[in-house]
Amino acid sequence: MPPRKRPQDGKKVDPPMKKAKEKHVVALILARGGSKGIPLKNIKKLAGVPLIGWVLRAAHDSGLFDSVWVSTDHDEIAEVAKSFKAKVHRRSLEVSKDSSTSLEAIQEFVKDHPGVDVVCNIQATSPCLHPDHLSEALKLITKDGYDSVFSVVRRHQFRWKEVNEGGSEVTVPLNLDPKNRPRRQDWDGELVENGSFYFSTTSLIKKGILQGGKMTYYEMKPQYSVDIDIDIDWPVAEQRVLRYGYFGKVPPEVVRLMFCKLSGCLTDGRIAISSSEEEMVSFHIRDMEGLRMLKSENVEVVLLNCSQDPIGQSLVEKLRERTGCEVLTVGKKPLEDLQPFLKKKKLEWKDVAYMGNDGADADCLNQSGLSAVPGDAPADAVKAAKYSCHHTAGNGAVREFSEYILLKKQEAKSKREQVRVDCNKSFTFFGRWV
Repeated sequence: MPPRKRPQDGKKVDPPMKKAKEKHVVALILARGGSKGIPLKNIKKLAGVPLIGWVLRAAHDSGLFDSVWVSTDHDEIAEVAKSFKAKVHRRSLEVSKDSSTSLEAIQEFVKDHPGVDVVCNIQATSPCLHPDHLSEALKLITKDGYDSVFSVVRRHQFRWKEVNEGGSEVTVPLNLDPKNRPRRQDWDGELVENGSFYFSTTSLIKKGILQGGKMTYYEMKPQYSVDIDIDIDWPVAEQRVLRYGYFGKVPPEVVRLMFCKLSGCLTDGRIAISSSEEEMVSFHIRDMEGLRMLKSENVEVVLLNCSQDPIGQSLVEKLRERTGCEVLTVGKKPLEDLQPFLKKKKLEWKDVAYMGNDGADADCLNQSGLSAVPGDAPADAVKAAKYSCHHTAGNGAVREFSEYILLKKQEAKSKREQVRVDCNKSFTFFGRWV
């Protein structure tokens, strides 16, 4: 039987689907505090965002759910969940044990919320989940009448029977004929659960079943199937998330301009005063190189000098000469000061990257296509930013964000080139242009 067709992951899909009036649909993320593999894994930073934040962002932006919940027994996880606009279900001790199953925790939630018709259990450890994955899967329940839908990924791996070491039993193939070993392109592979999400009606859940009734699967591409289980997966997953993670409703195609705060981003925020009363600040060579990298790729860089904590004019002039960047002064509300500048440049905020370092930058961090804060930024700035750097202010954070901007720019370029290739193919017929 040929595999069921499905939409291409990451492609544009229909606008977020409205909930069917007769069904109350919620998203539920289970996040117990007692992870044995990685302590408090669910709120550990992955590519600058708490792990659970990636799926919460996707769930909210999908527009599918009447409410988004996090079931937890831990205060810190609860606070992070609330910062991502999720509701918190405080699970009982009975379903918070090492031996407790996901189904038991989901059943408890359903019992406490009797008005729910469909639950989408989203795994906190699946940071490359996108809203369109959830949208297409939910349609299978609300439009096609399925009772349960779960996510899978296609694997091309040959499996062999496990045997005891030193025993007389020999291994045998489980899914291939070694005499007729297929090529990858001649084999459809196998579908395996990737653990990203499980949709199920509450009637099934109450019976102790998460996958049952009239059920089907939703196939996700391998690049979106990231699952954090052990520490060694973390750096690998971080690189995958930077490429395939969901960063918001309006992902930037190409950043054309970057705003960067001077104090607290390009510098560590400290100003030294010499015996002759001259002010001095220091800049890391990596950060200066980051600015040059952006400019060499035609990304304009504008440095922002805050009027509330200004760097002296003589230093600003030296910095302007050294970097070749324009320097603007902004006040308590940078967004208001920068709007006229963008209008003059005929740019929108989606075309802009913004690097800030405090709560006053929150509006700009939220509106920008890409935004970041140094690793030592305060909590209110971190919550507003799409990316939180590993490096701290004045110690490589600007270089780190610059590299990330260029990575996203290269990805956008590759996508455009692929579109051109696909278009060219559509105009050929038997090797001739038509």
